[in-house]
Amino acid sequence: MNYVIIGNSAAAVGTIAGIREFDSTGNITVISDEKYHTYSRPLISYWLEGKVTDKNILYRDADFYEKNNVTPVLGKKVTKIDTANKTVVLDDGLSIQYDKLMVATGSKPFVPPMNGLDKVKYHTFMSFDSVKAIRAEVKDGMKVLIIGAGLIGLKAAEALSAYNAQTTVVDMADRILPSILDVRAGMKMQKHIESKGVKFILGTSAEEFSEHSAKLKNGVTVDFDMLIIAVGVRPNTELISDAGGKVDRGIITDMTQKTSLDDIYSAGDCTVSYDASSDTNKILALLPNAYLQGEVAGRNMAGREFRYVNAIPMNAIGFFGLHIITAGSYEGEEYVEETENTYKKLVFRENRLVGYILMGDVKRAGIYTSMIKECIDLGEVDVELMKKAPQMMMFGKARRLDKLGGITE
Repeated sequence: MNYVIIGNSAAAVGTIAGIREFDSTGNITVISDEKYHTYSRPLISYWLEGKVTDKNILYRDADFYEKNNVTPVLGKKVTKIDTANKTVVLDDGLSIQYDKLMVATGSKPFVPPMNGLDKVKYHTFMSFDSVKAIRAEVKDGMKVLIIGAGLIGLKAAEALSAYNAQTTVVDMADRILPSILDVRAGMKMQKHIESKGVKFILGTSAEEFSEHSAKLKNGVTVDFDMLIIAVGVRPNTELISDAGGKVDRGIITDMTQKTSLDDIYSAGDCTVSYDASSDTNKILALLPNAYLQGEVAGRNMAGREFRYVNAIPMNAIGFFGLHIITAGSYEGEEYVEETENTYKKLVFRENRLVGYILMGDVKRAGIYTSMIKECIDLGEVDVELMKKAPQMMMFGKARRLDKLGGITE
């Protein structure tokens, strides 16, 4: 059996693990347009900051390919999937045959059209190469302008603080991290980051760029020595759509991660997933989600029958020492606790927990996450105890036994 995987990040690694559970001898070829051993994308900001080394940034050990009998083809781009001949065509003209194919192409930075941007040098912040380019140019105390106050832009701001950068972050939204935080939590995190020297200009966007300055739509002009564009990402779906597969924002798969094309699977940030917390289909650009999707796909590619269920959006991240864990949907009845340094929001709907935001004190967030994924009815839970201090004792005896694997108390 010839397995071919396009991509080399979390979804690809999960696919390898899934295949090798049930097929120890099939040929696995991993193709990536990046020249690096599989590395952890969330660690690129820490590498720039100097907190992790080239070795530490690896997502798996240096002998991972060898141990799993994987042939890596690195620094090569797949330009076409030939479904009739079951081959993938590389940018150097080479064709590689597959019996089962995984498309784990992830996403790319979205750079919207902005006046004058074509005349200005800028960086993105999504790959090892992108942070290496920044590191080669950054100088102590330089002025940095970041367009985008989401997860990527703020991790860039945090990393550049190690170089005493004078950083300004601009975003059209009225608050930072609008995709994962509500207004109150966003204000608290913004105040914390501002205390570390980062300046925010919100509710506006760049109207025009010149060589070392940006005129904003609110009339303010921001000078910069370095420009970083971090306004969002777009899934890499072109290989599937060009081959005739179904795409709607992301690649469409079934619950086994199979695409609409025969013997072709997909996983990770390039796919549309079912969000169990909101009962909607969306792109869940999360490393754990990518790995688990890949693992399920790999098992199915090896001839077994597995489905990926109970996916929910979840983020665990920190900025300048203040940590956040969020999960699920924020539509429903809210319970909020707030102190100067902490924030907790629980969201309930249809008599179950469907989402939460924890900031500062993030202990035992996993209990809340499991409640969302397992759709646990609040009738089985001591709700007041759950709100204040989630622990196993808040569940009824039957549920405790189930969670403890039948262990008696």
